[in-house]
Amino acid sequence: MMDRLALGERLRALPRPEGRTARLTLGTLAAIVVLALLYYPIGMLMVHRIDDDTTMIADAPQGGSEAVAMTVRLIERETRDHPWTPMAPFFMPSAALDNMPNFQTGIRDALSRFTIELTDQIGRVRGSSAADSDLEAATGFLKYAPDVWYYNVSESLLPQRSSAEQYRNAAKALRAYNLRLSEGNAVFERRADNLLATLDRFSADLGSASAAIGDALEEYSAFSIYADDVFYHNKGRLYGYYMLLTSLQADFQNIIAEKEVASLWAQMLASLNAAATMDPLIVINGSPDGLILPSHLSAQGFYLLRSRTQLKEIINVLLK
Repeated sequence: MMDRLALGERLRALPRPEGRTARLTLGTLAAIVVLALLYYPIGMLMVHRIDDDTTMIADAPQGGSEAVAMTVRLIERETRDHPWTPMAPFFMPSAALDNMPNFQTGIRDALSRFTIELTDQIGRVRGSSAADSDLEAATGFLKYAPDVWYYNVSESLLPQRSSAEQYRNAAKALRAYNLRLSEGNAVFERRADNLLATLDRFSADLGSASAAIGDALEEYSAFSIYADDVFYHNKGRLYGYYMLLTSLQADFQNIIAEKEVASLWAQMLASLNAAATMDPLIVINGSPDGLILPSHLSAQGFYLLRSRTQLKEIINVLLK
């Protein structure tokens, strides 16, 4: 009897498993909460990159177009080398980014404008001739919305083609066109009127970008979370145009030399470079005449309008 009582006392003295389980459960929950809190910020830091490298080159096939090769290279860099963040679903850390998605969308807008000009002007003998099939395909792919992931239950329960996949299809079509061009089986009309029309479209697009800056200066406060969206979207567009116009200089070097616009071209590229490489730590939308807070949108707008004015000067020379 005494042995039984002693055994009972020892059993009661042992720690209860329920308490240990409760402590383990609380520890697990705490670890999950910590991981959840770190998941987005660490993931965002790992993904985020504003790749405004203006020294990047693209290898065009012999006899092909440098500008087309650059378009292919930019598409592949932003959809293969880097993740295409505008289409990121909510459960991925990159979905919380806004500067990088706006920058990438701005690049896409510039490249899309160029492919339209390729299809309508440069890539055909005259306006009445048939459009190149590869250029038509690339133009359509680059018009695809930038924020489409593989699933969008609001539209369909079935998987769909993502934005990145469609843009890679555009790059594939452009590469095929450039290969045919190098073989003499496609058209790339290096005429002054084609260059003029392309520059005029670029200038009009930059005009709409300057209007967006003007609206942002009026509507948003100095530390508005929307001002940097405008800044980085314009930055991407300006960067895209800088890379394209640098390549077009090689494609139309004979026209540029004949019209004696090389110095104007260099000045225009310098203005675009200054706008495309602006990199403030924080985008502040201060008053243009403010004493303390800078106005990064105003500074960007200055370089944008100066490059647009220089584009107009080149266009006026080409008209003569």
